[in-house]
Amino acid sequence: MKKKIIALDLDGTLLNSNSQLSDYTIHVIQEVKKAGHTVLIATGRPYRMAKTFYHQLKLDTPMINFNGSLTHIPNKKWGFEQEILIDKQYLIDFLDHKKSFEAIFIAGEYKNKFFITQDNIDEIYPSLMGVDKITPDTLIRRERITSDPHSILMHTRAEDRYALADEMNKHFKYELEINTWGGPLHILETCAKGVSKATALSYLLDHYKASPEDLIAFGDEHNDVEMLEFAGVGYAMKNASDRLIPYADRMTQFNNDEDGVARELEALFL
Repeated sequence: MKKKIIALDLDGTLLNSNSQLSDYTIHVIQEVKKAGHTVLIATGRPYRMAKTFYHQLKLDTPMINFNGSLTHIPNKKWGFEQEILIDKQYLIDFLDHKKSFEAIFIAGEYKNKFFITQDNIDEIYPSLMGVDKITPDTLIRRERITSDPHSILMHTRAEDRYALADEMNKHFKYELEINTWGGPLHILETCAKGVSKATALSYLLDHYKASPEDLIAFGDEHNDVEMLEFAGVGYAMKNASDRLIPYADRMTQFNNDEDGVARELEALFL
C-alpha cells in the first residue's frame, strides 16, 4: 500500500469527551507510524493547548494550529514554518461588539501568549486557554493590542453558535474565516481570510511532494469542512456535526469516545 499522510483533528475527533487520548489510540498511532505513514495534527487549538497530545503521540511531524494560521514543527527551527495573521483592528472590532456577540470572553491568540477579556472571569474555564488560572497580566486592553494575532477566540452565550457565526461573517463582510469548535461549549474561532486546515495541508503537501490523493483526514466540526473536501479521503466522525457530514467521503463506525479514529486506522493499515 502507498504510504499515506493522515491529518487528525483533536477535539471531538482524536480526543474523547474528557479531552484525553486513550492508551489504545496512542498505541494505534504508534503502529501506523511504524508502518511508514505520516501522522499530522490539524487543530484549532493553539500550540500550548495541543503540545501535550503531540508529545504523547511521540510525533516529530509538522503541526497545524489555529485552524491553519500556524504551521510549524514544535521546538524546532524550520525553514518551512508559516504564519498567517489577522489584522489587529479586527480584534479591536470584536471588543467593540462583545455585547451584541453575547461574548462570555474574547481572546486574542498569539503563538506563545494570549490576552483575554475578564468581565466574566467566573465563567471562564482556564483550561480552555491552556492555563491553570486566568491572571491579570493576560487582561486584554487596547494598548496591549500592538501586534496581529494568529486567531481570535470567543465563547458566546448565543444558543445557536452556527447562526451566530453566519451573522458575524456577514457583519465582517466575509473578510474573515469564522468557525465553530467541536465539543459542547459554544466557542467560535476566527482566522484570516482564506486560512483553513486545508490551505495549511496544501502547503505541507508541497513540502512532502505529495498530492491530495495521498491525504486522509478525520474531523467532526464546521472548521473541518475544507480539510475533508481537500483530502483524497475525508472521514467525518460518527459524532460529527450535521454541517460537516455532507462534505465527508466516509463516516467512522465509532464516535470519539469509542476510539473511532484509532479503530478506523487499525482496520485500514494494521
